[in-house]
Amino acid sequence: MIETQDIQKIIDKYDYTKLSVGTLGSHSSLNIFKGAKEEGLRTVCICREKDAIMYQKYPVVDELIIVKDFTELLSEPLQERLRKLNVILIPHGSFTAYLSTEQLIESLKVPMMGNRKLLQWEANRKSQEEWLRQAGLRLPATFKSPENIDRLVIAKMQGAKGGRGYFLANSSKGFYKRADEMLKRGLITKQDIETVHLQEYVLGVNVYPSYFSSLLNNDVELLAMDRRYETAVDSIGKIPASEQLEIDITPTYSVVGNFPIVLRESLLPDIMRMGEAVHKKAAELAYPGIIGPFCLETVITDDLKIYTFEISARIVAGTNVGIGTSPYAYLRYGENMYMGRRIALELKNAVKQKQLQDIIA
Repeated sequence: MIETQDIQKIIDKYDYTKLSVGTLGSHSSLNIFKGAKEEGLRTVCICREKDAIMYQKYPVVDELIIVKDFTELLSEPLQERLRKLNVILIPHGSFTAYLSTEQLIESLKVPMMGNRKLLQWEANRKSQEEWLRQAGLRLPATFKSPENIDRLVIAKMQGAKGGRGYFLANSSKGFYKRADEMLKRGLITKQDIETVHLQEYVLGVNVYPSYFSSLLNNDVELLAMDRRYETAVDSIGKIPASEQLEIDITPTYSVVGNFPIVLRESLLPDIMRMGEAVHKKAAELAYPGIIGPFCLETVITDDLKIYTFEISARIVAGTNVGIGTSPYAYLRYGENMYMGRRIALELKNAVKQKQLQDIIA
């Protein structure tokens, strides 16, 4: 396992006047790179050939490194190149989607903004649940096996899959039927079925508040809010009920985009306290806790109870809707602040205050 002191030795050799922000060319990279450019930092993108068009159309990358596969990030030649470019990596969902937690902890010898110790808590849904429960948040019920299902549940696959392969079931029989359908469609694997996370499906509106945990300011900031647009569950309403029954459709939850959402003000105090509580517990579980962006995935019921069903201890794609326009970032910072820029600002302030080593791992 890469220890903190190993990364400290690497960062000691960096030229802070030529610091670069780097990430994989996917997920929320445009958000991250635009924010870095607006704060005057260089940007480095590790990108697959098929995605390079994004950075030709949006000129936010100073150095484009083409790879065949994102796993090349683990190669020593590429890591050495990144270190020579004084890169601080910003993790996002594609890191955990294409690389394992073990690889990120044991093989990635490039400074990364955040706390690697928390990766193990985020990657395992049972650990996540324990973290959130200890923080005092309200959680949906979970079930140890399909045989225990006694109400409507959502079956979730492990890891950051963007909702791919998720499905609903209200009985053991229904679970195995839906799982078999998903397996035949190639949306899940047999291993996914063996490690599936079964969670009560709470009826309500999904809301995803995104926060920024600033170690420098000892504060948790609410910066953005969104909800997801998922296929095919969000399009099934266009099909008449009679037709739905006839075709016996199994909707999927693959995320194709996000909507901005402004929450009724009376709910904001609870949302803010939830972010504070989760950060406080994280500091106890894996000191110094969350560094930088994180998101709580919640559902709000008709009696205005807030259930939290997941946490992402990193930037989420939903913050992309706030680039230059997030009302919550505006309330705190004024115009043109958003998650990507807030990340870059924290890096710059850390350099000024000689605390960069405190926010990287």
